[in-house]
This record gives sequence, structure tokens and C-alpha cells, in this order.
Amino acid sequence: MIEVRNLTTKFGKFTALDDLNLSFTNTKSIALIGPNGCGKTTLIKSILGLNVIETGDILVDGKSVKDDYLYRKDIGYMPQIGRYPENMSIGQTIRMIKDTRKTSETHLDTELLENFELEKMYDKKMGTLSGGTTQKVSAVLAFMLDPKVIILDEPTAGLDPLASEILKNKIIKEKNRGKLIIITSHLLSELDDIVSEIVFMNEGKIIVQQSVTDLMTERKSEKISESIISILKEMKK
Repeated sequence: MIEVRNLTTKFGKFTALDDLNLSFTNTKSIALIGPNGCGKTTLIKSILGLNVIETGDILVDGKSVKDDYLYRKDIGYMPQIGRYPENMSIGQTIRMIKDTRKTSETHLDTELLENFELEKMYDKKMGTLSGGTTQKVSAVLAFMLDPKVIILDEPTAGLDPLASEILKNKIIKEKNRGKLIIITSHLLSELDDIVSEIVFMNEGKIIVQQSVTDLMTERKSEKISESIISILKEMKK
């Protein structure tokens, strides 16, 4: 479980997060959405410990991220654009991450590795890969160490339809295993089958945090995209 308490983040005069309060609970797949510049990336970086928290706090399983950096070992992260040493092969990159975390082979989740058939490409250098293949490597690394929390930033960007479906099924499976999945995406249509809760942000604040079922009932819509469009229309009034 992740709790964000009175989190405020400023960059000069710009307020990226404005006294933010919210909680993410296990067994849920949560879509974190909103217009560009709304604070999504800043929030994710704060959860990952990449931003210094000066005002407010973030608790992971009841412990402040300010006090113990080891909480990060329980978080898997798939960036929107993965950047890896260009001269290392796929196999070397995967082994490097495994060795860094010192995780035994018996505790590794290799399902995506096998379903994406990346082992056939182990000798290919990271610098020569297409964007879609790099995304597959990022997805494998996010899930491989069997973390309790998985954060996916635009996860299907660059993936072909088959790879997207494989990843979606994996997200659903891990949510059903009790994990917390946080997804950011601009493709609202891809969220319908995989998320259980929506967090909509704007100008560093939470506008909506609601279950998908309640949101669509309240908005009298059949799709998440329709619900979000109705929220955006209200914001413009």
C-alpha cells in the first residue's frame, strides 16, 4: 500500500504537486491519467525516490520513503522510454539487473521473457533494438523480480498488437495475485479491460479518485474514455 500525505513539490515558482493526498491499495490496477504537465511524472518519480520530498510524505507499507530506501526493491518500474547501455546485449542487461538485486533464479518471474521470446535475441545489442523491442525488455525487467508494486509508464507505447495483448494479460494476472499496479497512459481505450480504479489529475491536484464501476455508473458511460471526456468537458466550463 502506498499513501501520499500532503505532498507538495515545487520547481522554482511552478507547483507540480499541490498538497496531494491519496492512497493506492494492493490488489488494484490504477490508471493515473491527466493532461500533460498535470503532475503524473512528478508523482511517480517521488514514489520511486527520484525526487527529494521536502513538504509532505509518502509511505510504502506504513514506512516513510524518507527513512528507508530499501522499499524500492519491492517496486518494479517500466519507463516510457527505457535507456540502457548501448553496447550491452539483451542477455547481459537482464543478468545485470538480476545480479544487482541478488535474486535467486527460483524467485524470478520469466513469463514475459518467454512469451516475448526474447531469449532468442539475447545476443542483440541494446543500441540496435527497435523501440518496441526495447519496450519488451523494459516490461520483462519490471515484472522479473516479482515486486509487490509495479509502475508502468505508457506501457504499450511502441508495442505491436500481440505484444500489447501479452502485456495486458500479464497486468491482469499480477493484479489478481494481489499486487498493486499503477499505469499511466494517454490511450484511454486500452484501459477498459485492465484497470479497476481511476485517478485523474490536473494542475498538481486530484480531481477524481474513483473505482471504474462507480465512475462509469455516475457518468452513465460504458467506457473509461467516455467518462474521462465528460470530466474534461466539465473542467472547460
